[in-house]
Amino acid sequence: MRTVRIHSPGGSDTLRLETVPVPQPGNGEALIRVEAAGVNFIDVYKRSGLYKLPLPATLGEEGAGTVVATGPGVNEVREGDHVAWASVIGAYAEYAVVPSAKLVSLPADVSAQLGAAVMLQGMTAHYLAVSTYPLREGDRCLVHAAAGGVGLLLVQIAKKRGARVIGTVGSDAKAELARGAGADDVIVYTREDFVVETRRITEGRGVQVIYDSVGRMTFLPGLDVLALRGTMVLFGQSSGPVDPIHPMLLNQKGSLFLTRPMLAHYIATRDELLWRAGDLFEWIRKGELSVRIGAEFPLDKVADAHDALEGRRTTGKLLIRVT
Repeated sequence: MRTVRIHSPGGSDTLRLETVPVPQPGNGEALIRVEAAGVNFIDVYKRSGLYKLPLPATLGEEGAGTVVATGPGVNEVREGDHVAWASVIGAYAEYAVVPSAKLVSLPADVSAQLGAAVMLQGMTAHYLAVSTYPLREGDRCLVHAAAGGVGLLLVQIAKKRGARVIGTVGSDAKAELARGAGADDVIVYTREDFVVETRRITEGRGVQVIYDSVGRMTFLPGLDVLALRGTMVLFGQSSGPVDPIHPMLLNQKGSLFLTRPMLAHYIATRDELLWRAGDLFEWIRKGELSVRIGAEFPLDKVADAHDALEGRRTTGKLLIRVT
């Protein structure tokens, strides 16, 4: 089978298309013929060496396709099922072995492309708005990278929960996408100071929560626009990791809360996984959640997808079309 692997950390040029044997499922595992794989910043972090992993490695934390074989002890799926998954590495390949407990069956009217596009980023947006800081009617939130894959979904879910949403984006075209997703106010950070604008928009009251996937560029300034006892949710670092801070800074800025969550801890049980994925699929089927697929790349162009993501030339979701 064809697969994209790295043998050492580095830039996108370390991604190699190779031919390897088709893996076989073990106990509690299923073999999936991959149709589509999602491209996410966690793939970049692992490729670059920011997140360590055994090498060589096939990247890709999210995918969808058809079950073609199962190992012993599998009860969750069977051959022929159309499934999707997240937080299991190995999706940049024609076949992937996935623990069956991590697989979610796709509704008949949800394609593999849509399934691969929504699992990781959609469940991330779900846990951020529903669990990490459960938004309530009237809350004010700031969403950085509001036109990105997580951002567009998070804006929609935040509006479903009754929040006032302020989004930051890098261009006027991205601002239109964020507004189309429901953002009440959009700040183009390349020409506007988001701290000044957020204070103006909120009349100095600040926001109850910031959802920050950008990291170094936005983290410290963001502490200045949180309301008293506000929450900073740092869930990514597309601009680089943040520098350490002294805990007393949170006291000085208003008894703030700081958390650095990750998806795996919010789908730690199968019940949680099925709940979050089930909500997303239901909202999609009802037309209450729109998933924007910004671009699709063939398996031999994974490096181009990484370059586009790192260069911030993307909106919505990037997919790898495998079959």
